[in-house]
Amino acid sequence: MARADPIAPPIGIGGQSVRAGQRIRVDIPLPSLFTQTSVYLPVHVVHGRRPGPRLFLTAAVHGDEINGIAIIRRLLESASLKNLRGTLIAVPVVNVYGFIRHSRYLPDRRDLNRSFPGSGGGSMAGRLAATLMSEVVADSDIGIDLHTGAAHRENLPQIRAQLDEPGVLELARAFGAPVMLNAELRDGSLRGEAGAVGVPVLVYEAGEALRFDELSIRAGVRGVLGVMRHIGMLREGSRRHRAEDDPVVARSSSWARAHQSGMLRFLKPLGARVQKGERLAVIADPFGNGEEPVPSPSSGIVIGRVNLPLVTEGEALFHIARFGQTDVAAETVERFQNQLDPADDLSEPID
Repeated sequence: MARADPIAPPIGIGGQSVRAGQRIRVDIPLPSLFTQTSVYLPVHVVHGRRPGPRLFLTAAVHGDEINGIAIIRRLLESASLKNLRGTLIAVPVVNVYGFIRHSRYLPDRRDLNRSFPGSGGGSMAGRLAATLMSEVVADSDIGIDLHTGAAHRENLPQIRAQLDEPGVLELARAFGAPVMLNAELRDGSLRGEAGAVGVPVLVYEAGEALRFDELSIRAGVRGVLGVMRHIGMLREGSRRHRAEDDPVVARSSSWARAHQSGMLRFLKPLGARVQKGERLAVIADPFGNGEEPVPSPSSGIVIGRVNLPLVTEGEALFHIARFGQTDVAAETVERFQNQLDPADDLSEPID
């Protein structure tokens, strides 16, 4: 007779014990506002009945990047979590201070994603970073950090990670974003400092700050569920990604910059396939008739671009990723956009 799977032991977080099969929200105290208003780090803990990996999800490390908040909300409503193995720890708003001010930064103008691992006796950014590292990251096996482009900048859904680290490329493929970038670590980033303590992190970039983008949200929910299935937290679904749906790895990327200041008129959307030297946009003199083309610095796919049409000389305008087979990459991006197009009532379910 087969033996039943063991019951997962309880876990501790924020001073609370979470039993197997329990699902709770833990509010971890943070430094108060100058009005003495209490501030908390909201952490959702879904602890499966059976043992398995511990995955953390973070969103709004930059307080104005809100797509990840919607991704986590939808994920927590997913029926798939009923049969969870292991533990999901989800923090929908890490930078609470920036979130309530519609700001990327903390009140002291520090960038939280350059402040890890932090210090309990340091700046506000350092204290928040240290709390997240000790309470959420330290005992996890894997992390997914959800981001968007900065203000007035939009990113095509993409995964950034150290793809040459053991097992990370497979995790990135399981997420299923159309493009993967082998991105260098940045000093003080959550991804870098989590990696330093043995917790690999995927960074999902999609959409624009202070804007909800339905395609990016759908892709994010589907991607997190794909990673959870890959590592055994969820049962495999009936649908498997076909080989031609696999994301493609960018060899490198570069930015097309403005050679003059003026008003930008866009010619290429996100996901467009472009050739080296092809026009991406034109910059017009607002007080005259002159126009300056913005050529692509290389052949590839547009994976990011500025959305504000008023630009200054030297400003980064279009982010171009280069691939070994640009035509294959373009087809992958097009299929991805068609599958998750929110205007298409027949687009596939995310669960």
